[in-house]
Amino acid sequence: MPAPRAYTAILAWLEDQLRTGVISVGEKLPGERHLAEQFEISRASVREAIRVLDAMGLVRSTTGSGLSAGAVVISEPSTALAWALRMHIATQALPIGDIVQARLLLETQAALESEKRPDSPDRRRILEEAARLLDEMDAPGLPTDRFHASDAQFHILLTSLAGNVVVETMMASLREATIGYVQETVSGLERWPEVSCTLQEQHRGVLQAVRERRGEDAAEALRHHITWFYGLSDHR
Repeated sequence: MPAPRAYTAILAWLEDQLRTGVISVGEKLPGERHLAEQFEISRASVREAIRVLDAMGLVRSTTGSGLSAGAVVISEPSTALAWALRMHIATQALPIGDIVQARLLLETQAALESEKRPDSPDRRRILEEAARLLDEMDAPGLPTDRFHASDAQFHILLTSLAGNVVVETMMASLREATIGYVQETVSGLERWPEVSCTLQEQHRGVLQAVRERRGEDAAEALRHHITWFYGLSDHR
């Protein structure tokens, strides 16, 4: 078994600091020199650790000098998950069919769970935002990239109504990870205006069922919607 790299000591240390509350989101990490001396590793290893943490969505680095320079702790888990998924989709280690199935499991279960959540200003705000996105997607001549960006946000918003931040994060990651596949599918369609109209009809049916707390209907509408779209790749 290969020996662990020097920078893993910093990753383990930061995990412990975050878990125990010694360091919180928004705070800066100690400087490179301090960390190198503390862990008795090179500053190059410290920089490697910071790059890994940046890729994981745990820190944001600012170069230069002064109070604003350094690595600040952030928390953007969906960014790191999305990149990892995209890379493994590209290697075909993660089949698109399995990604679609994962979406079905997450979104349909979220629709069932959202039916049970109490009414609140946040729920009403999310439903209003989802409706606004659909109105935006109806605009004639809307570029396909903007359509799909709004489409992705629409699905993430509805998933968030289940009140499970882990599911919401996974959903955001899956949507981001499949952008390339979606764009390839759409680029091969000669009848995009017709397809977009059908997608919008499906979206509005899903939203209406969610708004009326018809969880089973919403789940079934989502199942049909997702499988219908991904089935288009077989008929380009």
